Amino acid sequence: VPVLLFVAAPYIRRYVAGGRCKSTARLDGKVVIITGANTGIGKETARDLAQRGKCSARVIIACRDIAKAEVAASEIQAETGNQQVIVKKLDLADTKSIREFAEKFLAEEKELHILINNAGVMLCPYSKTADGFEMHLGVNHLGHFLLTFLLLERLKQCAPARIVNVSSLAHHGGRIRFHDLQGEKSYNRGLAYCHSKLANVLFTRELARRLQGKSQRQAEFTANALHPGSVYSELVRHSFVMTWLWKIFSFFLKTPCEGAQTSIYCAVAEELDSVSGQYFSDCQPAYVSPRGRDDETAKKLWSVSCELLGIQWD
Repeated sequence: VPVLLFVAAPYIRRYVAGGRCKSTARLDGKVVIITGANTGIGKETARDLAQRGKCSARVIIACRDIAKAEVAASEIQAETGNQQVIVKKLDLADTKSIREFAEKFLAEEKELHILINNAGVMLCPYSKTADGFEMHLGVNHLGHFLLTFLLLERLKQCAPARIVNVSSLAHHGGRIRFHDLQGEKSYNRGLAYCHSKLANVLFTRELARRLQGKSQRQAEFTANALHPGSVYSELVRHSFVMTWLWKIFSFFLKTPCEGAQTSIYCAVAEELDSVSGQYFSDCQPAYVSPRGRDDETAKKLWSVSCELLGIQWD
């Protein structure tokens, strides 16, 4: 058995690694925002996008932990030679921070071509954001919903532009429980994560629908969602059991670089120039759960999200 495992190991790893983004698209002069890019797949996505082109892209790492983000940015700058890897403060668990980030960005930056809503929390004990939202819903869905709303016009002005929402295969286990959206009546942290990832898929679907006909260059302004794969990262840090299992079975998990491939693919692949409202895994279209294709739920979630955030987004 040990011999067989040794022989099979390279093939197992190749299978686990999944698809790779083969696009050589350049991002000369483009401006990119990646949330939560101080670690994991966000950091690897930033590393890849920072080195695409002679006239490097301006990659903005939007994170809550500034110190950790500065270390990541310095590492990427040193490796890629791109000094336009910039750190900005953004706490998705606080709508005041989100608004301040957007206000400063719009005042300082005249362009935005790619927004990658990557940051997320997983398996949190029951807790609430600064605005009283259940943490998974607040950070994974509502935080990115508000951020996208605030930056949408700048993206439209700079088309071709893309919005990339990092969801998960876990959306298959989710449902939008409008009667208990904040989990106050019944809470399971694993299911709460699944619910928030389903919200990502539904948000992407409804956003893409609403973008149709809203821009003179609508075919060049897209929104897609993705599953990065099971990645060995810090995302499971709130669960001792999952952290332990992740370490034991790390050989069967994607590395952050491997997990970043579909995010990169959705951000740069030429064949996706006019593809919107879709869901990808391993750099190819993937199956969406029936709940993730429910247009009525997507519309209602949009309306409820606007109400919770106190915004009007028609």
